[in-house]
Amino acid sequence: MDDLRRELRQTAHTHTPDRERMLARIERGMSVPETASARPPAQRPAPWLRVAAVTAVAVGTLGAGTFAVVSATRDDRPLTVATTPEPSRPPSAPAPRPSSPAAPASPPASPSAPARGGSGRPDAPSGASGSAAPPPAATSRATAPVARDGYLRSEGSVDPNSNVYWAQSNITISTRRPLTTLTVELSVAQTGGVKDTGSWRSLPEKDFTVSVTTGPDGALLYRWTLKDGVTVPAGEHVFAGQYDHAEGDRDAGADRYAAKANGSDMTAEVEGGFAAPS
Repeated sequence: MDDLRRELRQTAHTHTPDRERMLARIERGMSVPETASARPPAQRPAPWLRVAAVTAVAVGTLGAGTFAVVSATRDDRPLTVATTPEPSRPPSAPAPRPSSPAAPASPPASPSAPARGGSGRPDAPSGASGSAAPPPAATSRATAPVARDGYLRSEGSVDPNSNVYWAQSNITISTRRPLTTLTVELSVAQTGGVKDTGSWRSLPEKDFTVSVTTGPDGALLYRWTLKDGVTVPAGEHVFAGQYDHAEGDRDAGADRYAAKANGSDMTAEVEGGFAAPS
């Protein structure tokens, strides 16, 4: 048995299979019709079958990757052993196609247009509280010359927080003496769309009587009157009137103010205007 295995192994290594011949033999074998007398039912296995079985066992020892095909006949012709070479490696998988370039990021949204000066609401309701001033306007505001009378000093200016729809006129009163009487008036000329939206003062609200009226020419007249028994301390105090106006940079050149006070039994009066926007 060892000699047979060694001989088969040597034959397998040196034999070159004839594929076309093998296929032709297989085709001839398939074309032969089977007959009832081809093989007796009780016939013992032929010797060539035993040889083929041994050959198959021997071929199994030749190593992985080798397949043996044994072909034999019932006569005494020599056996033919054919081996197939180790199957070739499958071709390498093709390199993956580069992915499509990422879509460019969407351009940033255009910034919103800046809000117009101040509150930006031309339809702000009339009579709104003037305690909260809108953002500063882009246009600078100039002040009018300072007025003086004894211990009393005054100055008129358009608040820099004013804008193209709304404005605030400030009157600054400075006194070196306590005041037992004080009346401050502000006249805002009707330049188009001028409408009261409120007023305020730096002194306590409860110390003054405040009124807003409209003159024959449409001008707004603000008046602050110190109540009886109340004293204004020495120092600087601000009175302001607030109003809507037609769209645009309003000209305050026609606006006027006046103040009359009494301190230590001495009366003082000041008046002035508001510089036009520079």
